[in-house]
Amino acid sequence: MWKKKQEKKEEKEDENLLKELCGDDAKLYNFLSPYLYLNPLAAISEKDLDILTEEAGKSGNFRPAVDKAIFEGTQNPGERERYIKVIQNLALKAIHAMEQEKAKVEKEGLTDRAASLGRRIENHKFMSERTEDIINVASKFYNEQLVELGEEAGREARRKERQRAENDELRAVELERVRREARKKERGKMGREERREADKQDKREELATEERKEARAEERKEAEREERRIGELEKAEREARKKERRGN
Repeated sequence: MWKKKQEKKEEKEDENLLKELCGDDAKLYNFLSPYLYLNPLAAISEKDLDILTEEAGKSGNFRPAVDKAIFEGTQNPGERERYIKVIQNLALKAIHAMEQEKAKVEKEGLTDRAASLGRRIENHKFMSERTEDIINVASKFYNEQLVELGEEAGREARRKERQRAENDELRAVELERVRREARKKERGKMGREERREADKQDKREELATEERKEARAEERKEAEREERRIGELEKAEREARKKERRGN
């Protein structure tokens, strides 16, 4: 339940970010809402843009190519003009393909399908006319998402490292227990001096175990302090980026 609430909270924050970036431009916000991804690295095809464009020409589905072009345009600011032209070209090709399909379904009397195609055509016309604005907002949105994904990856790596250390400690404790049990079984066969030495060994291991527990407890406290420090730093950096966006 907590995970679902957290996911909804994150989606709300991302929605607010997009609204902030679009300002009063409702048309731009409505266009970008379904077009931008929370995790572009996972959602956008790894295929080359040229391959996606070729596939779009055959299938009539230009969405993967458009997604790729928008994302690459945001990550290559020095080539922004080229990507604007690429997106506009994709939009025009998509419009042409949809207009042909719309004419066909209208002849067949499929009014709902024709209406849907009409809306998609208008959407792609908007894409062609407002490509620069789309790239500008998408750049800020995706850059923020990539930073947050990096932060999330860092938190997960630190969590796994803590879990690994805890598992190592549990294995060490279990190994010591097994050794003590083995010595306990052997005591009946031992002479007095051997038993005395076994008792000393048990005490030394018990002391070492306590020392390791104390050290591990201090390590956990230090890890928690470091996690809080990193969290506060990340929060401060998010606020700084937010102020910078609003200043722009």
